[in-house]
Amino acid sequence: MNEQKPGIAEPRPFAQPVRPAVPVPERLLAAPILPTLLRLTLPNTVAMTATALAAIAETAYVGLLGVEPLAAMALAFPMIMLMQMTSAGAMGGGVSSAIARALGGGDLPRANALALHAVAIALCAGLLFTAFFWLLGPMIYHLLGGRGGTLDEAVLYSNTVFTGAISVWLFNTLSSVLRGTGNMTVPSALGLAVAILQILIGGALGLGLGPIPKLGMLGVGLGQVCAFSLGTLYLAWYLLAGHARLRLIPRDFKPRGEMFSDILRVGAMASLSSLQTVLAILIFTGLVARFGTVALAGYGIGARLEFLLIPIAFSVGVASVPMVGMAIGAHDVVRARRVAWTAGSLAFGILGIIGLVVVLLPDAWSRLFTADEAVIAAARQYLIAAGAGFPFFGLGLCLYFASQGAGRLLGPVLAGTLRLVLVAACGWLLTMHAAPVWTLFALAGIAMAVYGLATLAAVRFTRW
Repeated sequence: MNEQKPGIAEPRPFAQPVRPAVPVPERLLAAPILPTLLRLTLPNTVAMTATALAAIAETAYVGLLGVEPLAAMALAFPMIMLMQMTSAGAMGGGVSSAIARALGGGDLPRANALALHAVAIALCAGLLFTAFFWLLGPMIYHLLGGRGGTLDEAVLYSNTVFTGAISVWLFNTLSSVLRGTGNMTVPSALGLAVAILQILIGGALGLGLGPIPKLGMLGVGLGQVCAFSLGTLYLAWYLLAGHARLRLIPRDFKPRGEMFSDILRVGAMASLSSLQTVLAILIFTGLVARFGTVALAGYGIGARLEFLLIPIAFSVGVASVPMVGMAIGAHDVVRARRVAWTAGSLAFGILGIIGLVVVLLPDAWSRLFTADEAVIAAARQYLIAAGAGFPFFGLGLCLYFASQGAGRLLGPVLAGTLRLVLVAACGWLLTMHAAPVWTLFALAGIAMAVYGLATLAAVRFTRW
């Protein structure tokens, strides 16, 4: 005789399992990893390629303005990349990671609240970047070797771009909010639109097309400010109007230290990694500047390709963040690690192909920006010497993003520290011994390889 005990419900064999309040996207938690990763990577790749093309177009515009503006861009561009890397890759990864982990645990209200806290961080950070580079930019560019007209052009370009720092931070933060939900399409489409606007507006204002006066470096910088401002307005409308899985409701914002901490414990440490990367580039730029304007301009062209690698690795790495984050939120560490290794291998292969092409055909890239044979020769030396390190750079950067998704960033940050120390110490020794400039370029490639291998080891031995 089956007698039911008091207080215990009779089991129902065919009852539906209890589901969390927010359905977890099964395609991110259970679908085959590589096809899902590729599907999420594709829209990012389109947008990031467009962003890279915008950077190439800007360099081409500046190349038409002369060697001095080209050298000025080499001085200012690392600072602008610091803002992009910090807002999109570092703090943006912290935003995506926190939201993905909340959704992986089935907590939509928490994800909504995290999005509002992310916007507050973006507003503060944008104001900080504007004030910092308005006040200290001239001194920084002077310390890097900028003099005379080159320094004046660098300051003009920098002040213009950092006027729109809040728009850049908000655009990248709101894009990261959407990516944390697994929505790569909307932020990628907006990224493509912003890149196109940047090319069109920057070209028209910088070169003075038609009736528009030629504004030079001021016009090129205004192109970025206008494009990101328009993109930010659209993303804000999209999230405020409730078209996304999350919705921004400003009146519901109640500052909570725990939520700021959830974003910043990943984003702030990741920002340290971005700062280390840019410091390594700044140190390297300062060392190369000692060899003269031609060497600096050639390095600027070569380094432009290195910056192109960041969006490519970014497109793979940022696709891994919600996959890893949701897996961690669902306590599936094995899947999270499989996503990380798959993404890292994919980035290694893509950047390895690019590195091989660059080593074999370096002048094909350099001639896009200048016809000066001396500058082309300097760029050739850099590309041949540094190209072998490209795939390791992609591996390290992609594993860094995967670690953001897991909320475990100490190892990749220490790998970035190792790269910084290597560049600073060995670069100083080479300079002290009057080594030729190509040895510095070789050091850049070696430092990339060390960074990638150190990050791999850190992820392998860090417990998630």
